[in-house]
Amino acid sequence: MFKIGFSLSAGFDTVVSNAQNTVGSISLTNDAFEGFTLFSVYKKTYLINNCGQVINEWTSEFLPGNSVYLLPNGNLLRASSEKGLSSIFFGGVGGKVELFNWEGDLIWHYDYNTDNYRQHHDIYPMPNGNILILAATLVSESAAISLGRDPSKLTEGELYNERIIEIEPFGTSEANLVWEWNVIDHVVQDFDNTKFNFADVSRSEGKLDINFLNGGNGGANWLHCNSIQYNDKLDQIVISSRNLSEIWVIDHSTTSLEAASSSGGLYGKGGDFLYRWGNAQSYKQGTEEDRKLYGQHSSHFIKEGLDDEGKIMLFNNGNGRTPAFSEVYILNPPATNGNYSYTENTAFGPENPDYVFSDLSENPSPFYSNIVSGAQKLPNGNILICQGKQGYFFEIDENGNKVWEYVNPVSSNNGSIASQLDSQPNNLTFRATKYTIDYAAFIGKDLTPSLPIENNSNTNACDALSLESVNLDLTKVYPNPVNHFLQLNLPNNSDFKIEIFDLLGKNILTTNNKNKSL
Repeated sequence: MFKIGFSLSAGFDTVVSNAQNTVGSISLTNDAFEGFTLFSVYKKTYLINNCGQVINEWTSEFLPGNSVYLLPNGNLLRASSEKGLSSIFFGGVGGKVELFNWEGDLIWHYDYNTDNYRQHHDIYPMPNGNILILAATLVSESAAISLGRDPSKLTEGELYNERIIEIEPFGTSEANLVWEWNVIDHVVQDFDNTKFNFADVSRSEGKLDINFLNGGNGGANWLHCNSIQYNDKLDQIVISSRNLSEIWVIDHSTTSLEAASSSGGLYGKGGDFLYRWGNAQSYKQGTEEDRKLYGQHSSHFIKEGLDDEGKIMLFNNGNGRTPAFSEVYILNPPATNGNYSYTENTAFGPENPDYVFSDLSENPSPFYSNIVSGAQKLPNGNILICQGKQGYFFEIDENGNKVWEYVNPVSSNNGSIASQLDSQPNNLTFRATKYTIDYAAFIGKDLTPSLPIENNSNTNACDALSLESVNLDLTKVYPNPVNHFLQLNLPNNSDFKIEIFDLLGKNILTTNNKNKSL
């Protein structure tokens, strides 16, 4: 018995699989959410359907820098890595923001890359057309010490501040700076009482202890923020600090001047943290045993209209703990209309997430990525997970069952593409995002799928098959194209399993009957 896959378009493709797929689309069930998945690897960005067939692709001159977004008008916003311009260097650095149209033309770019500052990891498109940029900026040794940094914890003679700027693009390579926030404006310390920011750290929950290293060695990249996201309903930004294993929420309703202070803004807290979670020992309201996060990525507010809207979702990598395993969290901050509650001398709630997905069925856990990665809530309640170190995307239903699996076939080292039945050992992927079919970006666009990315692709790769090779003699398939009925005249005395898939790879009919009008 074998499977026949048809694409209901201008013609039909007949495919016989003779082995389990190793890259591209590995498995697909009827419970997978129908949509197009976007991811960036090496110098390419791909938009694929559930079959792994390419809907569109874009090419940059640069490596990722790292996030990528498909805008409602069909343009692609991509962070890119332009090396050699800045002395600021660590994993995830970029320096350039690029905007491509649907056809792949570069229509705007913006460099944020000097010896004193550099974009890294994330950018975020705002509803008003502006762009948030996450950047590291240089803090000299003397400036760090003036802020109360313990000199013994300044092992590289400088620090990197984390900055978020909002820019308004214009022209082909220009932008106006309209807003700015710097974490270094909101540091506190209890090391040097001669400095202006000396205070009780345990009673300074809205500020960052400049001497808390979370077990780090005091290197310049002590914070290593890796994601930002904007909630337009709350006018707030959520930030993820990988090295401190903490997420922070800040107010965006401030002016830049208010954002540098501890007053002003909608909630009167200026640029201080409105909320923080994951590692309460950072403000001396917990111990290592109370710690929840371990090098997390992709923290974001779940969008309106989805299950758990307004809650915060993230990928908890599990880096640095034993045993090593990853988790997906959904947590519900204690807040009313974005105003967070806090009780003095305690840690911010909740004590535990509302939702946790992990896999401890084996030791070591098969679900573990120490770096990159992300998770996304989908409109049907499923969750798309990017296990980024392995370039492995999978979608789970409400019971944690896998309903779609995909392995990135492209090398993040050199862009080489694996062939089906081979493996791709270097396919690190920062993040994957699935867009609904009715997303505005797709209106009026040609969405005809082309071949999957991988070489020697199996165009029926929607289903995982493990079969011996067989020969198929289809004597007749008609009419073509089909409107209501499809006639298949098949060889006699054979046991056939016939499946028909739509353009997105969803199984819409299965039958074992021979010579049957469908």
